[in-house]
Amino acid sequence: MSKLKRSILVYPEPALRRKAKAISKVTPSIRELVSDMFRLMREAAGAGLAAPQVGELLRLFITEERPDDGIPERVFINPILSKLDGDLIPYDEGCLSLPDIRGMIRRPTFVAIDAMDLEGNNFHLESDAFPARVWQHEFDHLEGMLIIDRMTPIDRLRNRKAVKNLEREAGH
Repeated sequence: MSKLKRSILVYPEPALRRKAKAISKVTPSIRELVSDMFRLMREAAGAGLAAPQVGELLRLFITEERPDDGIPERVFINPILSKLDGDLIPYDEGCLSLPDIRGMIRRPTFVAIDAMDLEGNNFHLESDAFPARVWQHEFDHLEGMLIIDRMTPIDRLRNRKAVKNLEREAGH
């Protein structure tokens, strides 16, 4: 059982805007964090979740198994995106940290990613399908970026009221 009661942070929580730090080694606390993250992601029916979204400024994200989309359940520690290639394709994205906010986000179709798993093994993956989009979305969280930063101007305008409501609920 987790010592901390973690939850998914909601915008405008400041931790969502901070750059995450590299993980030097996999410790029991990292394993506990990953376990909590899988629980929270599944409760929220997400495709992925990044550590900053639960208040841990660590370079770590997870993906949920989605066989129809080609995504396996996986842990990405200290991920590095490379070979971002292809046309910038718009896709309607949402985010667990921005409830009820969706917008068209343009991302490259092809991505290669290098990371480490929970056993300390390095791995390399490539995708030109939905996993490529999920990896980019979660990687953005490690850089302190949110979908509202990447939305088209029209979608930013369309979501302005919902964003303001989140800020008001947080006392901003």
